[in-house]
Amino acid sequence: MREELRRHWPRIAITLLPVLLALAHATGAWRLTALERLDQLIYDVRLRATMPGTPDARVVIVDVDDASLARQGQWPWARDKIARLTTELMTRQQAAVLGFDVMFLEPDRSSGLDRLREIMGGPLGKVPGLAAEVERLAPSLDHDATLAAALSGRRVALGYYFTRTEAPSAKGQLPAAPLLPAGAFPQGGTYATGWNGFGASLPELAKAAPVAGFLNTLVGINGDGVIRSVPLIARYDGDKAQPGYYESLGLAVYRLANGSPPVQPAFAPGGGNAPQLESLRVGRLRIPVDGTGSMQVPFRGQGGADGESFRYVPAADVLEGRLAPGELKDRIVLVGATAPGLQDLRATPVEAAFPGVEVHANIVSALLDRRLLSVPDYAPGYEVLLVALTGLLLAFGMSLLSAPRALLLAAGAIAALIGLNVWLYVGSSLVLPLASVLAMAALAFAFNMSWGYFVESRARRGLVRLFGTYVPPQLVNEMMEHPGRYSMRAESKPMTVMFCDMRDFTRLSEQMAPAELQAFLNTVFSRLTNVISAHRGTVDKYMGDCVMAFWGAPIDTPDHATLAVRAALDMADAVHDINRIHRASGRPEISVGIGINSGVMSVGDMGSTARRSYTVVGDAVNLASRLEGLSGHYGVEVVASGATRELAPGFVWQELDSVRVKGKAQAVAVFTPLSASTPEAQQQTRQLLERWGEVLAAYRRQDWAMGRNLLAPLLAADAKKVLYQLYAQRLASMALRPQDPNWDGATRFETK
Repeated sequence: MREELRRHWPRIAITLLPVLLALAHATGAWRLTALERLDQLIYDVRLRATMPGTPDARVVIVDVDDASLARQGQWPWARDKIARLTTELMTRQQAAVLGFDVMFLEPDRSSGLDRLREIMGGPLGKVPGLAAEVERLAPSLDHDATLAAALSGRRVALGYYFTRTEAPSAKGQLPAAPLLPAGAFPQGGTYATGWNGFGASLPELAKAAPVAGFLNTLVGINGDGVIRSVPLIARYDGDKAQPGYYESLGLAVYRLANGSPPVQPAFAPGGGNAPQLESLRVGRLRIPVDGTGSMQVPFRGQGGADGESFRYVPAADVLEGRLAPGELKDRIVLVGATAPGLQDLRATPVEAAFPGVEVHANIVSALLDRRLLSVPDYAPGYEVLLVALTGLLLAFGMSLLSAPRALLLAAGAIAALIGLNVWLYVGSSLVLPLASVLAMAALAFAFNMSWGYFVESRARRGLVRLFGTYVPPQLVNEMMEHPGRYSMRAESKPMTVMFCDMRDFTRLSEQMAPAELQAFLNTVFSRLTNVISAHRGTVDKYMGDCVMAFWGAPIDTPDHATLAVRAALDMADAVHDINRIHRASGRPEISVGIGINSGVMSVGDMGSTARRSYTVVGDAVNLASRLEGLSGHYGVEVVASGATRELAPGFVWQELDSVRVKGKAQAVAVFTPLSASTPEAQQQTRQLLERWGEVLAAYRRQDWAMGRNLLAPLLAADAKKVLYQLYAQRLASMALRPQDPNWDGATRFETK
C-alpha cells in the first residue's frame, strides 16, 4: 500500500486541489460567488421537489385582481370601500383574522371633503346654512375615519415597510410598542436587519388597529432577486418611533390568530462576545431563524389562483356580497393584489412572478403546521467535515482504483451526498449546504481522470509502444500497473531463452507456392506464438523458419525456466496437432527443434541508429541457439541445458549427452524433458531413466561392453528411438579404439 501511495502521490495531490478550494469556501476564507449561487439553485430544486402541493383551507386570499379593478374602479380604492370590505369580511363572513398586504400611507382625498372645506373659505362660505351642512356631512365624507371605525376593536393587522437611507424618512405611525425592546438581545451582536426609516399607516388607522407587521422581504445573493426567506423580526433604530424589534406581517397575523402569545429569542452558544440567534419562541412554537432573524419560506406549491395552494377570492365578489354569509368563517384572510399593474409580484424559487401576498400566506400556513425549515448553526462545520472526508476518500480511492471503479466511486459518493442532504431536508427539515461538496467531487473526478489520461495513460501508451509487439497483452497489462519500472534500457539479469526452428524448411518451401508458403508460416508461427504468450514469454524475433523468445524480461519472472519448458512441450504438442490436420488434407508434415538455455543475459533496446529492437544477447543466448541445432542429432524435439534443468526441477528429465558446442571450450550437459501423465507411465519412466543412467555411466568410464549390455533392453523396447541408436553406434565404434585416459565423455560439435 505504501508503494502504491508513493507511486500515485502526484495524482492524489492534483485531486486534492478542488478539496482545498472547497474548504476555503466552506471555512469562509474565500467565499466563491459561483458556489453560493449553485447552493441557491440546489435549494430551489429541492424545495420544488418536496412541496406538499395540497391546498390550505385555513388561509384565504382576498385578491385585488384585474377583474376587481375592472368592476370596482382603479387602485387605490377609496377608504370607505376598504372599510366596507373590512366590515364584510369580519362581520358577515366572520373571518378569524384579517391582514392587509396593502398600505395606507396618505390621507384619502377621494370624497372631496378637503375641497369643500377649501371652498367654504371663499364667497360660498357666506351662504346661509351651507357651512353647517358641510360639517354635518363631514363624518360620512371622512373615509379615513370610516376605515378607522371599521378597524376598531377587530383582529386586523395592517402592513408597513421599513427603509434605510442616509437621511431617514418616516411616514405614518408604527405600532405603539415594538415586539421586543432593544435590550431583549445581548450587546455586540447583529440579530436582525436594521432600518432607520419607515412608511406606515396614518396615525388614526394605526391606533384603530394597533397590530401591524412589516412587509419587507429578503432577496437572494448575487442580485438574483429571488425571495427564499422572510425576516420575522427587524430592528428599528431611528428617532421617529420607539427603537426595538418589530414583527413581520406573517408573524403578526399568526400571533393574532393564536391569542397573541409572547415572543422570546433563543440563542445558541458560540464563540465571540455575542451568542448567535437560533430561534424565536412564540408561545410553545419554536421558529428556527438565521442570523438576520429570517425564516426560510416553505412554499406549499405554485402561486396564484391557479396554483390552488390557497383559495383566492376576488375583492369585487366580497364587496358585491357574492359570498354566502359565513363562507369564510374562522378563516385567516389576507388582502393583497395580484393585478400586474400594482407591481406586487415577486420572484421566488417556485416561479418568477409569484403574488407577494401569497408569500405571507405561506409563512402563516407554515407556522400553523409547524412545517419549518432550519439552517442550523453547525452548518459551516458540517460543510467543512463533509468536504474533507469526501475529498480524502475520492483523492485516495480514485487514484488507487481503475478508471471504471473510480467512476463508480465518484458516482456513488455524489449519490450518497445528495441522498444524505435530501434525507436531512425531508426528515429533519434541515437546510444544509451541498454545492461546495458536489462541485468538489465533480472537479476532483475531472482532475483525477485528466491526470490519469494525460499523464499516467501517456506513460502506459508509451509502454505499449515499446513492448506491445514483443510482450503478451497480459504482461503489458501487468506492466501498466507500474509503468515507471520498465524501459528499453539494457540490463543484465538471469533469464531463459528459447530457439524454435522448423526442420526441413527448404524442402517444404520448394513444394509450396510463395503465397501458400506465406499462409502456412503465418499459421504455424501464430500457433506457436500463442503458446509462448500463454506461458508469459516475450517473442524476440522471427528469423525465416525460426522463432526466438525469452522469459524473465521485461517483467521479472522467478520461474522463467519452468515457464519456458512448459511452453516448449506445448509447442511440440501444437506441432503434432498441425501435423494431424496436414495428414488429413494431404499436406506435408513438419517438425521442430527447440533449444533452451538459462543464464545471465543482457536485455534491452539494441541495434543501429536505423533499426533497433528489444532483444537479448550474451553467451547464454548463443548456447541456446546451438542446442536447438542438436535436437535433430539426438532425435528429440527439445534440448535444454543443465542450467535450465536445475531451475525447472518439476519435470522428468532425460540426460542426452555432455557436449562442447562451437565457440565454447567447456562441456555442457544437455537434457530433454519427458512427458509422463499417468502413474504407470511415471513408474516406467523412472525405471527407464535408471537404466539409461547406467548406460551413460558405463559409456563415460569407457566400459563399452557393459554399455552395450545395458542398452540392449532399451533398444529392444524402443528400437526406433534415435538416441538409443546413436549410442549403440557410438559404443560399437568406441570398442574398436584404445581407451583414452584424457577422455571426459563429452561430444564435440564444430558446426552451428
